[in-house]
Amino acid sequence: MKITLKDGSVIEREKGVSCLDVAKSISEGFARAALAAVVDGKEKDLSYKLENDCTLSLLTAKDEKGLEIYRHSAAHVMAQAVKRLYKNAKFAIGPAVANGFYYDIDFDKPVGKDDLDAIEKEMAAIVKADYPFERKVVSKAEALAFMKERGEVYKVQLIEELPEDAVITFYTQGEFTDLCRGPHVPSTGKIKNFKLTQVTGAYFKGNEKNKMLTRIYGTAFEKKSELEDYLKALEEAKLRDHNKIGRDLGYFMTSDVIGQGLPLLMPKGARLFQILSRFVEDEERKRGYVLTKTPYMAKSDLYKISGHWDHYKDGMFVMGDEEKDEEVYALRPMTCPFQYTVYNNGLKSYRDLPIRYGETSTLFRNESSGEMHGLIRVRQFTLSEGHIICMPSQLEKEFRGCLDLAMFMLKSLGLDGDVSYRFSKWDPANKEKYIDDPEEWAYAEGEMKRILDHIGLNYTEGIGEAAFYGPKLDIQIKNVHGKEDTLITIQIDMFLAERFDMSYIDEKGEKVRPYIIHRSSIGCYERTMALLLEKYAGALPVWLSPTQVKVLSLTDRTAEIAKETADKLNAAGLRAECDLRNEKIGYKIREAQLEKIPYMLIIGDKDVENNVVSVRSRKDGDLGTMTYEQFYNRVKEENDKKVL
Repeated sequence: MKITLKDGSVIEREKGVSCLDVAKSISEGFARAALAAVVDGKEKDLSYKLENDCTLSLLTAKDEKGLEIYRHSAAHVMAQAVKRLYKNAKFAIGPAVANGFYYDIDFDKPVGKDDLDAIEKEMAAIVKADYPFERKVVSKAEALAFMKERGEVYKVQLIEELPEDAVITFYTQGEFTDLCRGPHVPSTGKIKNFKLTQVTGAYFKGNEKNKMLTRIYGTAFEKKSELEDYLKALEEAKLRDHNKIGRDLGYFMTSDVIGQGLPLLMPKGARLFQILSRFVEDEERKRGYVLTKTPYMAKSDLYKISGHWDHYKDGMFVMGDEEKDEEVYALRPMTCPFQYTVYNNGLKSYRDLPIRYGETSTLFRNESSGEMHGLIRVRQFTLSEGHIICMPSQLEKEFRGCLDLAMFMLKSLGLDGDVSYRFSKWDPANKEKYIDDPEEWAYAEGEMKRILDHIGLNYTEGIGEAAFYGPKLDIQIKNVHGKEDTLITIQIDMFLAERFDMSYIDEKGEKVRPYIIHRSSIGCYERTMALLLEKYAGALPVWLSPTQVKVLSLTDRTAEIAKETADKLNAAGLRAECDLRNEKIGYKIREAQLEKIPYMLIIGDKDVENNVVSVRSRKDGDLGTMTYEQFYNRVKEENDKKVL
């Protein structure tokens, strides 16, 4: 039997040899490091026996997939420890995730972060015992009987959803058996370095109609140093979390009586929002966009034309009952059908195209409560939304223009190095999620792929991530905790022009359908603000800072001139405040530093006498004295050039 290894070399072995035996034949050290295998593209336990010619890749913790299996096994170790400590605990789902693992568990009494030490201690005992992970294939009937006998109601539900002929596997380590397709590391003793990090609530299967379970997060690494580095980074991430920084610095707040996912922007947050929206609208005007301002709600009739009613209704806030009310309204989740209605007001010629509509759009989406997170995922948000109606011959140029605008925005904010690109396609296996026209989908995706490849953009593909009406380029970004979200999208739409009966008169005098590009230039303002607070740890660049200069009076005698200086800066177009309190100057400086103000001006008797100001920088400390004009020109240049 011939086995082709990862490096392309071919070895011969007897049939029935295990993956672990192959690893041992290469070297004992390699066998000790090996965690699992990939045989002909399929992940297997090291105990898997090879019966035919095949390709074999042996995985260690240095491999991304190997580390994922390592962490998945750690989740099973945690579950075994939990079951020992909490006999009535019921288990739901426990996968490996980007930076570790979690398990959703139904406890009969509250479990919090204070309980994690005891679970970790029991995990250490399980690791020390070095139980082998043993795989067993069972029938659906056997699997159901086993889990029903143990009262594992969530596992029973998961098994019932499987096809009758599904290959169902159990994994046992010591006294603990779990439903799992595997693979796993050879034994619990492999899981050396782990840490439980967080306890949160999570609905079963992510559906808020299901019961709220307890989710315990953890992580695991092969080397202790890697775990320590990760935990340090985690602490840094907590300090940078916009949910903490944004609240501490007074950018936003929330209120239970207002509702989840409905943040209130406080004066600093509102100012940052204004800075960003003016920047976007001014830049879009330079690039040929025209503004619209459309209603926040519409009758269901509009959403039925667009397809949102059929494909997106569960994500909308609907007012009224179609069976009882003559008219049913809904808050808008997108602006596209409104701008299409604007386009249809009057006949259009090919000479009018492209038309670039832009709008700072307040939108509403009924996100599940388990998904809410600060400013990153909310139920009411504002989008730099736009739609370009163009001729087919203009599609690539306009798409390039949208991407160029998005990249300009990202670079201006300092986020350009933090993003990745995903070509989001439809999933033909789940046609109910999309407008069902395979030929149009094939054409639209082909056009987008051609454009992306022509541009030379480095992208991944995401099957099933398209909008219901067309493929899109998603510009992805991660928050400080490593969770990825979409920041900006550019979408090609081949369907809605037909649905809205949009047309233009071409060069031949014939009535034809335009193409549509849906796009955002800076994305959701709230999400962008959150990412900026995290990236800069609250110390925003001068051009983005709600307050750029804090003028501090040294004594009561200089209070009036300090106020006049702040007023003069504001009148000249900068954003300044003054602190005239009868406090020690060191206290005032510390407060301004804690507020992350870029510049402080300290005005004392000598400064007034010499007609200068004493300047402190958030970054560089004491800069000495300058004339007002010198200081103003310095800050004005930073602001105008958008220095980061």
